Amino acid sequence: MLRLLFVGDVYGKPGRRVLGTHLPAIRDAYDFIIVNGENAAGGFGLNRESAQAIFKAGAGCITLGNHTWNNKEVHTLFEDGRVIRPLNYPAGAPGAGYTTFTVGGERLTVVNLLGRVYMDPNVDNPFSLMEDLLTRPDLGTVFVDFHAEATSEKVAFARHFDGRVAAVIGTHTHVPTADTRLLPGGTAFQADAGMTGPYESIIGADPEGPIQRFLTGLPHRYVVAEGPAQLNAVAIDIQGGRATRIERVTHLEQ
Repeated sequence: MLRLLFVGDVYGKPGRRVLGTHLPAIRDAYDFIIVNGENAAGGFGLNRESAQAIFKAGAGCITLGNHTWNNKEVHTLFEDGRVIRPLNYPAGAPGAGYTTFTVGGERLTVVNLLGRVYMDPNVDNPFSLMEDLLTRPDLGTVFVDFHAEATSEKVAFARHFDGRVAAVIGTHTHVPTADTRLLPGGTAFQADAGMTGPYESIIGADPEGPIQRFLTGLPHRYVVAEGPAQLNAVAIDIQGGRATRIERVTHLEQ
């Protein structure tokens, strides 16, 4: 059996802080930990400093999302396969959209995909890319971080691949959803794992910037909020490539 922990979008220094203090206390309970780090560097993208902090906390790999290219340093982080960018960027883009790890003698493939609804419609179709990937015979257990805006797209993806992948966990919207479940075919699903970052915020940002943007319709600078941070994660047990249990894991700094 594999016990996986997936940690939702780490946002800025507060997210790295709560990850660094809480994850080491629980990481021995899991065989492998996947962390979405696409907001880890100041709320936008991943750089070397933030990647090192996430790995030091106990992550086995880092997935990304629509802010993949915000920091040029990310190009230097793909070499060993532990930083995984979305699979549906064009052929020739730096990095890879999935990596296969050996965990306790079993093969585990971690896949990162972008949704297209209300996001960049020019990326390749995540459904057809996943179909193509699943023709490979050597993937083992498959975990998918589906970084998307629309809940309907996430649910449709999970239902379509139910029984063919062990888990589809959504990221990007930063708010944990109450639809944690095992689908009939044995795929663990949650539309969004939630954010690991500032608790008193608007999806990670100090409230003033987003509020002024909504009030005025004008651009406003988003600043990472301060104060206590919350870790949001999902724990999954997997047997024979199918999920047998899924539950939310949360921790709020005091």
